[in-house]
Amino acid sequence: MTVATMEETATVTLTETAASKLAGIMNEKGLAETHGLRVFVSGGGCSGLQYGMTFDANPAPVDLVLEQHGLRVIIDPQSLRYMEGASIDYVEDPAGGGFHIDNPNAAAACSSGGCSSCR
Repeated sequence: MTVATMEETATVTLTETAASKLAGIMNEKGLAETHGLRVFVSGGGCSGLQYGMTFDANPAPVDLVLEQHGLRVIIDPQSLRYMEGASIDYVEDPAGGGFHIDNPNAAAACSSGGCSSCR
């Protein structure tokens, strides 16, 4: 497991708002001292990258663990390839709130015409 602070790498940024919301959730669940937030890419294609998040107490030796705002963010090597430069935020709107990943590397739309949903 590689551990880095956000000052050492700008791989993925966790906003202060997201960190605060996550800390509250983790405290409610009793996970604050033992777990980090695992963020992963679970798919792709024409609809863009799909992300998953879960709490994880056991990062693998190959995982990158970033620390920011007192929280750990855990990313596996395959997901890391797609998430370079991404930002995790918590956004409130009239319909409620939720976590949002802004990834400048994710394709907004498929332009190849090679997949069935683009034809």
